[in-house]
Amino acid sequence: MKRRNFIALAASASILPATAHAAPERYRPGLVEEALAEGRTVFVDFTASWCSTCASQRRTLAALKSENPDYERHVLFVDVDWDTYRSAKITRDLRIPRRSTLVVLKGGDELGRLVAGTGRDAIKRLMDTALEASLS
Repeated sequence: MKRRNFIALAASASILPATAHAAPERYRPGLVEEALAEGRTVFVDFTASWCSTCASQRRTLAALKSENPDYERHVLFVDVDWDTYRSAKITRDLRIPRRSTLVVLKGGDELGRLVAGTGRDAIKRLMDTALEASLS
């Protein structure tokens, strides 16, 4: 790598916020089932890039994750692209009615769901449900 490119890359990396969080795992068939079989708690976000409700949820999720790193330490967050997986087995099995649906799963149980909700308190309650389940 040329020195100039390295310096530019290093400089741009230094302006990233210290509270940056990991991006959610992108869904692939079998991912959720594997995580559940391992005993993990999974927070599934059925989302679309063009959905304004989804964007609002995404901002709230990011803010809450940055305030409490335990969410990402203990819960697997998975984004399911609605445009790709709207008719997929996971969507049918969970009876997902639309994009902007958030679901918490552990074992064979659904622990909570929020459909098209963007309120910070409601999203936090769902995330807290996931965290509590992952710690029990």
